[in-house]
Amino acid sequence: MKIKFIGGAGTVTGSKTLIESNGIRILIDCGLFQGIKPLRELNWEPLPILPSTIDFVLLTHGHLDHCGWLPRLVSQGFKGKIYCSVPTAAISKLILLDSAKIQEEDANRANKEHFSKHEKAEPLYNVEQAEEVFPLFKVIKPNEEVPLDAEIAAVFRNAGHIIGACSIELKIEGKTLVFSGDIGRDNDVLMYSPIKPQMADYVFLESTYGNRIHPDEDVKLLLETYINTAYQNSGTVIIPSFAVERAQSIMYLIWQLKKEEKIPNIPYVVDTPMGISVLDVFLNNKKWHKLSEQDCTEMCQTFTMISEYQETIEMIYNKNPKVIIAASGMITGGRVLSYLEKYIGLPETTVIIVGYQAEGTRGRKLLEGAIDIKIYGKYYPVLAKIYEIEGLSAHGDQTDLLNWLSELKPKPKKVFLVHGENQPADELRIKIQEKYGFDCVVPLMGQEFEL
Repeated sequence: MKIKFIGGAGTVTGSKTLIESNGIRILIDCGLFQGIKPLRELNWEPLPILPSTIDFVLLTHGHLDHCGWLPRLVSQGFKGKIYCSVPTAAISKLILLDSAKIQEEDANRANKEHFSKHEKAEPLYNVEQAEEVFPLFKVIKPNEEVPLDAEIAAVFRNAGHIIGACSIELKIEGKTLVFSGDIGRDNDVLMYSPIKPQMADYVFLESTYGNRIHPDEDVKLLLETYINTAYQNSGTVIIPSFAVERAQSIMYLIWQLKKEEKIPNIPYVVDTPMGISVLDVFLNNKKWHKLSEQDCTEMCQTFTMISEYQETIEMIYNKNPKVIIAASGMITGGRVLSYLEKYIGLPETTVIIVGYQAEGTRGRKLLEGAIDIKIYGKYYPVLAKIYEIEGLSAHGDQTDLLNWLSELKPKPKKVFLVHGENQPADELRIKIQEKYGFDCVVPLMGQEFEL
């Protein structure tokens, strides 16, 4: 059996792990690369094997860095089944359509305003290509063994993180391979705690926060403080947010603060059509999260929901204090860019970063103190106040990741640390070896191992 890391190695984006066994090829996740240009350019590169020769894709969850390359895979010949949970199928459809629309819009804008280096900017894929993925989804029930082939089976188990996210146990050649996907936190606002694996010959563990411990901070109090301070300064609060789970977590906390009358009566706006659609996924999949139907309804009534771009324009030019939740979470695209064009240069503006920011993203640059940021080919000075609330991360930190391994018996033969930048992954490797004595390796992009 061969394992090849063709994405999500040395980086937190582009997750793709290829397994080859007795003529069967399985791809765990099929994510889009984001962040710095050399990574983004990998999205245009062909896979090291023909997509038509891949039999199955097993999808851990519906974030873009795990499902966002599926339209390319299908357009290049993949015709197999894509196994995932019910919420993951729903979320992936929303994410892929949104991604395709953004890419089409960005290509059209680049051609219209002539800021592309190419003679004609093209989208990586279009809406039609995204829709061609949907018939291939095959939903599974968690904790039930799914036969893929005569001697290959998979079990999907709740991983927390976002709605529908799963770790995958793959039983193949008499061995058990466990792929963590992205591991959530034990004390998440909306998600249940991840299920820990009991037995594995080989583990493939994410390491996004492998070198960090989330601060023990009062997230509600921080939100309350930042919103009230901005209001007193007649400023707008912009919260760039991932449309899935993060937007809903922030909505939940703001709803709580409003009920407790701790924040002012100003517009609280959700301007992410996909984030609004995700609320339906929450309502239709109540077993996957902690919110009741009544909670969902009451929470939504606190917010102005914006779907049409004309409403976005009107809200941007509304000079009154307001709180905007808009995608994308790493400020790589989406409507948050339109708000930042108008507000990033105003000292009374507050921008609150609430999730992981990959290397090279605008979000990372803001956290690192950038004096200006580039949006649609133009530079804008950063005069707004930039804050980070780490306590809202949907990723487990180093302690959570170590804890997730705690019930493995006997020792796995090897633990591969993936989906992390090199330093966090290597620091987690050292911690795992010190705590459990497991043999750990941090694979490189393109590296292949025989098991």
